[in-house]
Amino acid sequence: MLHFMGLVYITRKEHFNAAHRLFRPELSDEENLEVFGKCSNPKWHGHNYTLLVTVKGEVNKKTGFVANLKELSNVINDRIISKMDHRNVNLEVDFMEGKLASTENMAIAIWKELESEVKKMNATLHCIRLEETEKNSVEYYGE
Repeated sequence: MLHFMGLVYITRKEHFNAAHRLFRPELSDEENLEVFGKCSNPKWHGHNYTLLVTVKGEVNKKTGFVANLKELSNVINDRIISKMDHRNVNLEVDFMEGKLASTENMAIAIWKELESEVKKMNATLHCIRLEETEKNSVEYYGE
């Protein structure tokens, strides 16, 4: 009987919709438009985000899992989706307070929100992939 030893990577996909605005308050609307383009719209804009959370670890001999995907889904929904879905990222998301609401910064903040929770599942966070549009996405692998 073959027994695999090594890391296995599993991914959970979730979705949320959120509004945001890319801008620096010290800049005028015209300067923000020059730097951030239409994403600096003072009336906000939104996206239908896809969030992929990949964790890694060894397969538990008892369960056959790296991590229980239902438990991972619950953590993602509790720590991320419930706070971001149908919200204004700039104004309503506690873990984004004081940060420019770029997709890059969101991915980093999501990592920080999930990392310790994933460790409690005896797994390691490997990657946060946040898809903002069909054409734009960010991957973050930690510091």
